[in-house]
Amino acid sequence: MQEALDELRAKLGQGESIDFAELVTLGARVKARRLIADDKATRAARKRFAEQIRTRSLPYEMDIAAAEEVKHLGLIANYE
Repeated sequence: MQEALDELRAKLGQGESIDFAELVTLGARVKARRLIADDKATRAARKRFAEQIRTRSLPYEMDIAAAEEVKHLGLIANYE
C-alpha cells in the first residue's frame, strides 16, 4: 500500500493532498466490478459444464468405480 501511495504522491502536484475517501470509493467500485466479472465468468463456466453433462460431451471419461468408492467410503484419506 505504501508503494501505491508513494506513486500517487509523486504524480500529485505539490501542495495537493490525498483524498482517502475518494480512494476508498474508487477502490470499492473497482472491487465490485471485479466481483461481477468473476460472477459472470463463473456462471458461464457452470453453464458450459452443465451442457457437457447433459449432452454427454465431457472432454474426459468418468471413472464410475472411483465415484462409487468416494460416495460409499467418504472423502477422508486413509493411508494405512
